[in-house]
Amino acid sequence: MNSEFINISAYKFVDLDNLAKRKDELLPLCKSLELKGTILLSLEGINLFVAGTREAIDQFVDFLEQRPEYSNLPIKESISDHQPFSRMLVRLKKEIISMGVEKIRPAAKTSPKLPAQTLKNWLDAGKDITLLDVRNDYEIEVGTFSNAVPIGIDHFRKFPEATKALPDELKNKPLVMFCTGGIRCEKAGPFMEEEGFNEIYQLDGGILRYFEECGGDHYDGECFVFDKRVAVDSTLKESDYEQCYACQAVLTVDDQNSKLYQPPTSCPSCFRTDEQRLTELLEERNNLIALKTTPLPGSLAYDNIRPMNVPLRFDKHKTIDFLSGMHANLNAEYWLSECEQNRITYKQNPITAETVVRSGWRIEHHLPQTTEPAVNNQIKVLYEDDVMIAVDKPAPLPMHPCGRFNRNTLDYIINQVYVDDQIRILHRLDANTTGVVIMAKKKSAAQFIHPQFVNQEVDKTYLARVQGHPDESQFNCEEPISFDASTAGSRQINQEGRPAETSFKVLHRFDDQTSLVECKPKTGRTNQIRIHLSHLGFPIIGDPTYNSSGQPSQSLGLGEPPMHLHAYRVKLTHPNTSEPLEIETSLPEWANV
Repeated sequence: MNSEFINISAYKFVDLDNLAKRKDELLPLCKSLELKGTILLSLEGINLFVAGTREAIDQFVDFLEQRPEYSNLPIKESISDHQPFSRMLVRLKKEIISMGVEKIRPAAKTSPKLPAQTLKNWLDAGKDITLLDVRNDYEIEVGTFSNAVPIGIDHFRKFPEATKALPDELKNKPLVMFCTGGIRCEKAGPFMEEEGFNEIYQLDGGILRYFEECGGDHYDGECFVFDKRVAVDSTLKESDYEQCYACQAVLTVDDQNSKLYQPPTSCPSCFRTDEQRLTELLEERNNLIALKTTPLPGSLAYDNIRPMNVPLRFDKHKTIDFLSGMHANLNAEYWLSECEQNRITYKQNPITAETVVRSGWRIEHHLPQTTEPAVNNQIKVLYEDDVMIAVDKPAPLPMHPCGRFNRNTLDYIINQVYVDDQIRILHRLDANTTGVVIMAKKKSAAQFIHPQFVNQEVDKTYLARVQGHPDESQFNCEEPISFDASTAGSRQINQEGRPAETSFKVLHRFDDQTSLVECKPKTGRTNQIRIHLSHLGFPIIGDPTYNSSGQPSQSLGLGEPPMHLHAYRVKLTHPNTSEPLEIETSLPEWANV
């Protein structure tokens, strides 16, 4: 086994062509020599970092020197007692060092190169110059020249912007820029000259050449390198630094001895408690929600296709009867017009109002250039782990596609944010109700949590502000609720309906003859809390369906006074831990006492 590896780095700005052919030539050669590292090829030149045995490196360099385009490479060498690279790569790139300014072509023009010994002489003599470190911040933390000015970037693509922030007085005095091996300065220098800097020099060969020729004089610390060695000292020997796999921070010996250094997941720079990680994750999610809903997805015209499944009760009925029966809020004339315009299809073929439909058919309603009413986009993720999430739903915002809404729904928006998951909403809130909504990120979690809602095992607490002052501080309602909806989707108390039970507790009686009431549904019927409170004579403030002196409506528009019903707290059993999990939201303004 070899105990010594030769590490070489070199670059050359030269016009290259046939990049794919060059890759096919270089990669097999390097592998046959058992070299490891990276070679970058682009139309503007070659950049390489390669390590291997002395014999292999010499053969590789001889090969390069035999080709005019690669000859006279300014090769820098160092030695390590292990192979600092894990594999051999040859990559084709747009630039061998990315800055993103096409007019800068180092093969045609570079700034004057300052020999390392000349720089040392200048520094020994105290010459009035500015040393500009054009490397990334994390590299500079490992070491830099004394009194050097850091450019202040985390990626070289940001160099042009950072240059504009430099003081104007630097434009008329000698400025020596430097980087690890010199390649970044090849582009940085000409760019700064374009920006009006009059006397620019680049340290020839960079820090590594300076170490080789001048040692560590006038330099504080060590030099970061882009391989497993992390950094080298002024004798070009590997240092004791490590690099965090998770965040790429450079770690001192003290950092490596810290309890917070837990490779490969964290180090003192990136370690976060579970609470901190959740806070950062939720902030990221909520920022993404804001991005995905500005503008609202349904505000941009699109061709909407609404599926409708034919239930058994409409088997062998005419299309017009099925459509009118399924959507009582839309009259037969509307559906007849849609059929005449070929907007009702089955298996992508238009069907008429007289077509006989069959149970199980999936009929589609085509709505060209659809735009949807505005909704409240202030969705807030309250909790997230690997299997479930909980959000605070605003209002008005429908949960699922319905009526005039398809994309402006909680389901659609959340799935635009969680694109790598199949989000399943596990219960329902009315479009005008705010508060906690539980969702599963995995099918197994849905199968564990959803039965808890079905079997009334989830402890749900709502807050409502109602009209009137109930006589009792605590009371129940066990009136059954109708099976079918009527006007505006409303349901009523019906002794032949489904059993329903809700318990209530008065939390505060306000001077304006309204009350804040805690509501705990024991069953989960549609509109249950709203119906029971209205039946008891204490309708919810702002309820468009059960507290309206005029024609009941199903939803409120954005900007209208809100309905004062809020899903405040949900307590369930977590699918992973089988422990209780309680999710709580902040109080809405109308619930403040």
